[in-house]
Formats: sequence, C-alpha cells, structure tokens
Amino acid sequence: MKKYVLGIESSCDETAVSVVSDNKKILSNVVYSQIKEHKDFGGVVPEIAARSHLDLISWVIKQAMLEANITFQDLSAVAGVAGPGLIGGLLVGMQSAKAIAFANDIPFIAINHLEAHALTARLTNNVSFPFLLLLVSGGHTQILQVKNVGDYKILGKTLDDAVGEAFDKTAKILNIGYPGGPALEKRAKLGNPNNIKLPSPMVGKPNCDFSFSGLKTRVRHLYDEQKNNITQEYINDMCASFQVAVAKSINNRLEKSFKIFRNNNENKKYDFVIAGGVASNLYLRNEIKELCEKNNFNFNAPPVNLCTDNGVMIAWAGVENLQINNISNFDMPARPRWNLEELKNEK
Repeated sequence: MKKYVLGIESSCDETAVSVVSDNKKILSNVVYSQIKEHKDFGGVVPEIAARSHLDLISWVIKQAMLEANITFQDLSAVAGVAGPGLIGGLLVGMQSAKAIAFANDIPFIAINHLEAHALTARLTNNVSFPFLLLLVSGGHTQILQVKNVGDYKILGKTLDDAVGEAFDKTAKILNIGYPGGPALEKRAKLGNPNNIKLPSPMVGKPNCDFSFSGLKTRVRHLYDEQKNNITQEYINDMCASFQVAVAKSINNRLEKSFKIFRNNNENKKYDFVIAGGVASNLYLRNEIKELCEKNNFNFNAPPVNLCTDNGVMIAWAGVENLQINNISNFDMPARPRWNLEELKNEK
C-alpha cells in the first residue's frame, strides 16, 4: 500500500506545500514566493515573512491537496520544517503540520531544513548512502559526509558569509536587483571575468572551510573606487569575475574533501551531491561537475526548481524518516538553529 506524506516548508520566504509518495511520485508542488513583499527592502524582513506565511498557509495547503487529489485521511504522515530558519515562519508551518496530524490521528515528523535539501537527490537521482554533499544556500555553506538519514559529518563550513548571502550582498552593492543571486548570474553571462581580478578566498588553505566576506568587501572597494565612472559593462565584468572567484574557491575546497571522503569509504563508487538554492546556478553546477568527472565522483543535482526552498523536499524527508519510524512528539519546538550533526544524537 502506498504511503503519502504532506510536507510544509516555511523557514524563510517561501510558503510551500507538497504531497509525495513513498514510490517517489510527486503528487503536488505548490510554492508561493514572497519576492514582491521583500523587493523594496533588498532582503527578507522576518516580520513581513511571518505575516505572509500566516496569511497564505491555509490556501497553499488546500491547493496542494487539491492538486494531489487525495484527502487528509489518505495521508500516512505530515512533515513540517522545524528549523533552522526564521522563527516566525517556522512556527506557522510547523504548527499547521501538527494541527493536521493531530486532527487526523497520523504521525507528525519534524524536519531539519538542511536535511531536506540533502536528501532531495535521493528522490530525483536515486543516490545511495554514503555520499559527499555540498550544501550551498543563502544561509549555509557546508561540505558534509552523508552516511545515512540523520547521520552527517561536517567536513567544512563557512567562517563568515554563506555563498548565497555573498551573492545577494554583492548584487545589492552593484544595484542589479532582487533576488540577487539570479540577477548576478544573468549579468555574469554578459561579462568578461578577465577584465577585473578578484581573489578566490581560502584557496590553498589546509582544511575544507570557506570564507566569502572578504571577496564581497573587495567588490565594494573596487565599486566605490569607480563609482563616478560605472558602466553596465563594468558591472557585467564584476559579476562574471565574482562568479569565477566563487567557483575557484569552492572547487579548491571540494578537492580536499574528495580525498577525505575516499579515505573514509572503501567502496569504489563515489557519489557527489550539490543541493540548496545556490545549486540552481548553472555556471557553478558546470564547474563543479567538471571537477567531479576529473576526480571520478558521480555528479548529482536536483532539478533547478527543487534546489530552492520547496515543499517536495520536506515531504520526501518525511518519507525517509517515516521509513525508519523516526516520528516526532507534538511538543517538538521550532529551532532557529539546528546543526545537522546534532540529528544523530536525537534519534
């Protein structure tokens, strides 16, 4: 008998709900993005985000259930994002998930947002454990060894800005629009990275950690030096150079993690996964894919529409946790900070 899990995502500025089955069929995928609400501010305003989630959550749930063409009684569980993220949004989504589960006497599963990103490739690409993960988003940049559901080891993380945050802040400096990441990628296609030299942070350092704050600061300094003579061509070149610098930094960190992963795993099959919102950047994807091919790692990435926050990833993480009977209590709190390595001790 098929099992259906409803997933609710509300950790930042997307109100998203999906129904996914345990045979990997996506029955619905409804996402409302709050770009219009936050555009004038150049970034996500937590209170506005929380109010928007509150206004939209019932409608988005209803639409997802209609699209899936099932009833609440057909569900095997309800999965709700519990963290990390903005506390207001987390409370809206998680309390909604708890209410549906309680009213229909079915399990509630609290989902770590980062684990949901990590497991998405197992839905779309049939990736098996263990695998090496690059998690790149607006709030997180990490390299992890994924041993199993709930079992993660961090090999490297950012010491300051996440890569997605660096993209957004750089786009804001250059005044090229919001959301910054896609705007910068679009302008980079028109530029020549050789016309402006930017540093690639942490290249050559012995560990697998990242740092992007200095790169962003260098962009600001160069922009300020030229602010009276800024042309669109200059901005395009800056975007292209920034993207190349990020790719070089990431690939250098990954090469070190490849060696660590090989030493920790005796099997001859090495799977690599890139996940998170920044994984939708096609330039970075292609650069990392080439690196994987050179190092005999199988490159995997979810479809672009499942890299940014969505309900599908929460629902699928719910399926994975349901299969190992990892059910949550109804008194589970929202957790604005929630390290993936903490999951193993909570099983």
